[in-house]
Amino acid sequence: MRFGELCALVCLCVFALPAVAGVNVTSPGDGASVGSPVHFAATASSACSKGVAAMGIYTAPYVLAYKVNGSSLSTSLAMSSGTHYPVVQEWDNCGSSSKVQLKVTVGTSSSGGGRTFSNLQKSGGWTGYALLPPGFGICSDCSPTGSRVKWSWNQGVSSPSMDSISTKSSYNGGTTQWADILWNNHLIGDFSSQGLPDFSKTLVPSLHNFTYDVYFWIGNTSDSQALEFDINQFVGGKSYIWGHECRLAGGHEWDTWSNPGQHWVASGIPCNPKNNAWNHLTISVARTSDGHLLFKSITLNGSTANLNRYDSPTPTNWYGVTVNYQIDSNYYKTPYGVYLDKFTFSAQ
Repeated sequence: MRFGELCALVCLCVFALPAVAGVNVTSPGDGASVGSPVHFAATASSACSKGVAAMGIYTAPYVLAYKVNGSSLSTSLAMSSGTHYPVVQEWDNCGSSSKVQLKVTVGTSSSGGGRTFSNLQKSGGWTGYALLPPGFGICSDCSPTGSRVKWSWNQGVSSPSMDSISTKSSYNGGTTQWADILWNNHLIGDFSSQGLPDFSKTLVPSLHNFTYDVYFWIGNTSDSQALEFDINQFVGGKSYIWGHECRLAGGHEWDTWSNPGQHWVASGIPCNPKNNAWNHLTISVARTSDGHLLFKSITLNGSTANLNRYDSPTPTNWYGVTVNYQIDSNYYKTPYGVYLDKFTFSAQ
């Protein structure tokens, strides 16, 4: 980041599967207290050479509330108040399955409980900024069509798209080397684009677990210096920035943001998105009960890496929850575009 703040038990048979098969649930967290609707996000893998056929969610014994083809799911389900033990299950193409059971306490949405925002790529509220060297602060006098750096944000794209409502984000060149393009959306609190200003200041403090789930398509990864996906919470006079950068030209590795140090921390985790294809990214983070940042996990195309890195917040006068998305230009200032689709953000 080159900026400062910007389930009753389900009685189903359990199959013995090889260690490589399994379900990884990134939302909700096991033991979490959430609001309804409950956002579920998960991926699956299998020892079957033909791969995973489908995934589903049982919200009660024998009640299959949701099922989707493929090895990933992301959906929100209405659930009554109380303690539930939902099961997320996968079925492979060889006749086997595996599952994970969760304990989830659902509160009423009027008491806070959390929020899930779907298809954010087509939502309003996105603002683009140019970040220029050497300090990489926001360029106040840059415009999307200026000579120093050009950029664009085009919504409602039908191809490439998963549902005809993808968004194309573009770096369109310019005279400045190493220019970055940042898009920011204020979801809750100050300047909310979603009708959630939280004037009573009760919702934002109740939120501790966050999931950033998005599909992105890039033609040639070598055209990009880096891709960045950030979750930001400003509460109690403290700034919590969960910055995640897929460093491409600089070594194909994930970095996370040091809030006090204002620099990137190498994770040692590879970041190798596919060219000319849709990539599925899920990031899971938390604000701990003692006021620290927890970088929990990154899942890219079904492969999960557990970070479990803690960090400390910094002072702020801002209030709310925002998300960022950023693309960085490479050494050659090569223009390129990245398409976004099925962008879901969950705050619980």
